[in-house]
Amino acid sequence: MPETSSNPYPSTYESQEAVLDVEGEELQTGVTYNILSLMRPRGGLTVGSNRNNESICPLDVVQAPLWDDSGLPWTFSPFNNDTVVRLLTDLNIKSSAPTICVQSLVWKLSDYDASVGRFFVTTDGVEGNPGCGTLSNWFRIEKVDGFYKFVFCPSVCDIARILCQDVGIFGEDGILRLALSEFAEGVMFRKAAEDSKIIKNAADH
Repeated sequence: MPETSSNPYPSTYESQEAVLDVEGEELQTGVTYNILSLMRPRGGLTVGSNRNNESICPLDVVQAPLWDDSGLPWTFSPFNNDTVVRLLTDLNIKSSAPTICVQSLVWKLSDYDASVGRFFVTTDGVEGNPGCGTLSNWFRIEKVDGFYKFVFCPSVCDIARILCQDVGIFGEDGILRLALSEFAEGVMFRKAAEDSKIIKNAADH
């Protein structure tokens, strides 16, 4: 991980505000949610083939292009085992939906892609085990000007100087990939219905 900035966020979490879903209810761990874009008519977050032409796996986190596609159901697991999802708290984000890949659907920051100057949000991350060896697997939710956004700025390793940047959208060949960006993607959270759409062929995205 490149050494770009020290962590600007506090190390205490108990007093942080809870993240709310579209119904005004607190996000709970173990509950599945669709992550929807504020930039309608875009859809929810799902997965799609990565930028590696040799293999579609591991799958990248992408945004469905149409508003009526809610994407995958996702769960949030705070590093401190809190039952409520709070702002500025390191989280694992994952889906248990079946895909054509055998890897996990835990969010993970990719290696730096020099061809486009970006870090992308991919999958095949490791759940739990907060520490210096799992820095790339932790993301946060932040609230700015009344909307939520994802931030990559993990604090699970006290001795590391880490990259801190918003998560936005990088459009390429019609695919909207999550990537670190100067422009955050505003998101909202909705409890996933039991019949949420499951991706059977992630290569279609």
